[in-house]
Amino acid sequence: MTSLLPRPAVFSELSGSFELATGAIISGPADLVDPVRHALGFLDLRPGDSGDVEVRLDPSLGEEAYRLTSGSRGIEIVAGGRAGAFYAAQTLHQLLPDASYRFGSAGSWPVPGVRVEDAPRYGWRGLHLDVSRHFLPKREVLRMIDVMAVHKLNRLHLHLVDDQGWRIESRAYPRLHEVGSWRARTATNYYRETETFDEIPHGGYYTLDDLTEIAAYARSRSVVVVPEIDVPGHATAILAAYPEFGATGETYEVLPKWGISPAILSPLPETVDFLKTVLDELLDALGDTPFVHIGGDEVVLDHWADSPEIVAYRESLGLGSVVELQSWFLRVLADHLAARGARAVVWDEAFVSGGLRQDTVVMPWRGMGVGRRAAAAGHDVVACPVFPLYFDYAEAASADEPMAIGDTITVADVAAFAPAPADWAADEVGRVLGLQGQLWSERLIDPRMVDYRAWPRACALAEVGWSGTAGADFAERLPGHLRRLDALGVEYRPLDGPKPWQRRRPHRPGSVPVSAMMEHLDEMTQSADSTRPSV
Repeated sequence: MTSLLPRPAVFSELSGSFELATGAIISGPADLVDPVRHALGFLDLRPGDSGDVEVRLDPSLGEEAYRLTSGSRGIEIVAGGRAGAFYAAQTLHQLLPDASYRFGSAGSWPVPGVRVEDAPRYGWRGLHLDVSRHFLPKREVLRMIDVMAVHKLNRLHLHLVDDQGWRIESRAYPRLHEVGSWRARTATNYYRETETFDEIPHGGYYTLDDLTEIAAYARSRSVVVVPEIDVPGHATAILAAYPEFGATGETYEVLPKWGISPAILSPLPETVDFLKTVLDELLDALGDTPFVHIGGDEVVLDHWADSPEIVAYRESLGLGSVVELQSWFLRVLADHLAARGARAVVWDEAFVSGGLRQDTVVMPWRGMGVGRRAAAAGHDVVACPVFPLYFDYAEAASADEPMAIGDTITVADVAAFAPAPADWAADEVGRVLGLQGQLWSERLIDPRMVDYRAWPRACALAEVGWSGTAGADFAERLPGHLRRLDALGVEYRPLDGPKPWQRRRPHRPGSVPVSAMMEHLDEMTQSADSTRPSV
């Protein structure tokens, strides 16, 4: 097999080859021809009645499935839908020389004779991008979508709101982006050391028009944008803009450091109405997005318990505890999303607290033990455990690595991950929608660092998500695939370690080793009010 990545289900070499030239003719239904032309834009394929590339629909295939055949007589693509046609074109592109990934490439390209039959194992093959802690301009989000598309990754989870910044324009509540979108400075110290700050303002937000563009750009590349507004905790940036929606009414500033804040939204009707309005703005901007993440993690409920008004409201609802009140709060928002045609997604603490809508998707970041409990309870699950899918962790326990939250998660660790462990029951396995790699950005200060942390670990993620497991020859195919990333200008981490300019502030080996984190996570999953360690 060539360096195809992710590995296709069936691949066989055929005799003969074909010269695919710029301006070649492509024929078939327009709704299938268009995604092929889009994926292979450098070829400037011209629609016609019959051509060098023929595309056909086979309704018996799944939406993302395809068959690709090339030989001396041309190229045939049979797809189950638009996504399948797009992915067939991505595979066809990988059959061409690496130079075809450079802008301005043109000419005649040799296509070897092959037959590929392919379909993904999992429908959710995602990357999580935290743009709240460190903002990324729109152009970088669009670029991430492009690189995801090359790997057949199809979910971009945008973490848009946290204590350190609100990243969405709101026309109904403009102080959210006017006040909540920037902080005066940012923490620079290592974990559990004396706080130091850079004294440089940091901020940014996406206009609603930006979000409309991002969603459309993603759809054209078979990627679904999953926006996240994390509530009721992680609310400092919201309350810096509108303190009246907090549980105490006290004044806040957008948080300049990392860690868990006690700031929490009020569960009272005025706050719920505020959030419904903001969610409606987001949904209107994104169009038909099928999922919205509403967080539910790391919630410090002390202010709810200490507020006589909130206690009285809880009792009026017939709820016995603040944990039940949190579940009610998230369920009300999920009901609102459902009325708009979107499913709620939450982190696993919200599941442990109980009371979720049955169609709520659970992301078990604290490990697949809590993921199995969620699946057994009938919730769909997207696997995203700290080990090995937190890509803000260092790839090696070495001071040569740039500053990271902890160590060590390698490409091999990601490649060995099983989203649905072998000892799970069949109905539990059936609840696993897929997997997702997390790029939390406390230490991802700019796009170059995002590239470094994401790739090539996300190459392994893409293979596991598409094929179910990484192929035995994954490590052999990866170097060839990295040459494509070179052509695309992706500043990934070299397999033998960082380049000198990628080191920057050095990592402190052992600062938060994965082994210690995993032991702590085991303890955390035993309680309903546990929290994610933040560094």
